[in-house]
Amino acid sequence: MLVTGGSGFIGTNLVQSLLDDGIAVLSIDIAPLRNPAHAPVSRQVDLMNPVALKAVFDEFQPTCVYHMGARTDLLGKTLADYDANTEGVKHMIDVCKQTPSVQRVIFASSRLVCEIGYRPKSDHDYCPTTPYGESKVEGEKLVRELAGDTFSWTLARPTSIWGPWFAIPYRTFFDHVRAGRYFHPGQLKVSKSFGFVGNSVFQLRKIMTADAAKVHRKTYYIGDYTPIDVHGFASEIARCFKAGPVRSLPMPLLTLASKAGDLLQTLGYKEPPLTTFRLNNLCTNMLHDFWGLDEITGPLPYSMSQGVAKTVRWMEQPQRGQA
Repeated sequence: MLVTGGSGFIGTNLVQSLLDDGIAVLSIDIAPLRNPAHAPVSRQVDLMNPVALKAVFDEFQPTCVYHMGARTDLLGKTLADYDANTEGVKHMIDVCKQTPSVQRVIFASSRLVCEIGYRPKSDHDYCPTTPYGESKVEGEKLVRELAGDTFSWTLARPTSIWGPWFAIPYRTFFDHVRAGRYFHPGQLKVSKSFGFVGNSVFQLRKIMTADAAKVHRKTYYIGDYTPIDVHGFASEIARCFKAGPVRSLPMPLLTLASKAGDLLQTLGYKEPPLTTFRLNNLCTNMLHDFWGLDEITGPLPYSMSQGVAKTVRWMEQPQRGQA
């Protein structure tokens, strides 16, 4: 197995899952490792360097590829800032087509090919609202246009994934709940198709080993099949941390705080605690159709409470204090 983006959040968990099962894996990424224990199976390779990419494929001769590598932050201002998600995808398609051993590829996309709260009518129904989302739309289009049938390929759109080795924004959410700094918006009930990373890795691996005819040219959202209630999610996190109960604030106060965060962003502060974008995200139901994925995977291995418990245990290990 070859995993691009193996230093990323989902990639780190995927690499560990493969190693735990004794599967030969090579992880490639331009970014530093999150888990130093993966150093023996990792190479620093830039997706934007097709020569270096081809050399690694020629040496390792993978049969299966998880293409998780991408720029995933929302700080870019234009589509050009995300060339790893467009030109990088082209390079991956080219090198996979040039490597006879490659039989299966999963290309990671994103739920942000559509705006938060929008439920697309088909795999080709897009409405991104950020340059990052636009880059993922372009990446999907490139796969459909260029990948052909040389190998079996599937597009995977992770929803909002959380768990060990995570960072902004969901690590921040856990940190705020732990410190008593999370305030739920009034009495609002919000449902979200989030996903514990242990379940997401399970889904990705099930797709890779499914009958190729069933998953070839298909697009799947990746996440937990049962939506979470955000207040209940926060309360479970607080319980596991032995923190105080989750408190609520009226929407007008949260709106004011979000506008202050917007101002901080314009002044150059990269990650204020709350912005208008994040408040709108928090208050909007986000439900996805998993379109038959459960028929391929069967029941997921972790409940929400089990995932929270594993995540809290990971966060409480001193050496894991910073992801």
